[in-house]
Amino acid sequence: MRPLRWTAALLSALGLALGSAHARDFYQGKTLKIIVGYSAGGGYDVYARLLARHLGRHIPGNPAVVVANLPGASSLLSLRYLDSTAPKDGTVIDAFDSAQIDNSRLTPELVKIDFRKFNWIGSISENLPVCYAWHTLGVTNLAQLKAHGVVHIGRTSPGSSADIEQKILKHIFKIDVQSVAGYAGSTESELAVERGELDGGCNSWSSLPANWISGNKIRPLLRLSDGTAPDLPAGVPNALDIAPSERDRAIIRQLTASGAIGKPFVASLGVPADRVKILRDGFMGTMKDPLFLADAKRLRSPVSPKTAEQAIAIVNRIYAAPADIVAAAKAMATTE
Repeated sequence: MRPLRWTAALLSALGLALGSAHARDFYQGKTLKIIVGYSAGGGYDVYARLLARHLGRHIPGNPAVVVANLPGASSLLSLRYLDSTAPKDGTVIDAFDSAQIDNSRLTPELVKIDFRKFNWIGSISENLPVCYAWHTLGVTNLAQLKAHGVVHIGRTSPGSSADIEQKILKHIFKIDVQSVAGYAGSTESELAVERGELDGGCNSWSSLPANWISGNKIRPLLRLSDGTAPDLPAGVPNALDIAPSERDRAIIRQLTASGAIGKPFVASLGVPADRVKILRDGFMGTMKDPLFLADAKRLRSPVSPKTAEQAIAIVNRIYAAPADIVAAAKAMATTE
């Protein structure tokens, strides 16, 4: 009986080895597509294209890597495509707005997606959301912004990161925000700021135009993260530090929890496990690549990666939040 067991074990190991070899050969001559749930030029798009320039070197077979934009419903359209008609063979991954993870917990009747049911690839960077005013508004802090009166800020659509950040500004810090919807992405809303249509915005610091920072064209007033950046002026208050109450602080944490995996990438749950492993290994290999890191620095795109396992742990914590805090956060997120 013992030789039979040895034979079975040997055949099993051989099968695994052949399967692994087949998976490594799969990407030879293939094209890997990164779908971006927003328009070209915004923060999610910049990170996706940054990844696309380097990822292929870290995947066996060195596939070509291309980016395709599929904006709509604050990136939900791209997630629905990934889950429905996109190929399930490991040739398509998606970059989406991480705020939709929070929304799936707050408004599951609208965001009918369970983010635990994706093959997570990883995250390039945490979000550092900052609310700012254009320099011509003449304000330098939240108190002055509150005294100013109505402030016009752009957003893509309800449920986007910018929308949630604006609502924190409005409902917790009592700024009279007039939200202007309909922008396809952050690039379009930034152009509107420059044209004088908007007074400012709430966006990821790294996605804001570099000439705005170097030219002192904006006044950063509030950050919604514990993080910071080398070119973020000192003294910009953290919303968690100046929240009016402990309950407000808990609501902010719930509404911004997904910011820890701010620039995520996922594949369909239908992708074979061996190809998922290749994508995950390739992703993390890219995160350590000196050429990738130099490219990211040139673009002012901070890199603070999360593995698939780390991202999944954050998602699980979001879904395990206390019901009363979720209810309070939902009330804020769904109120204009």
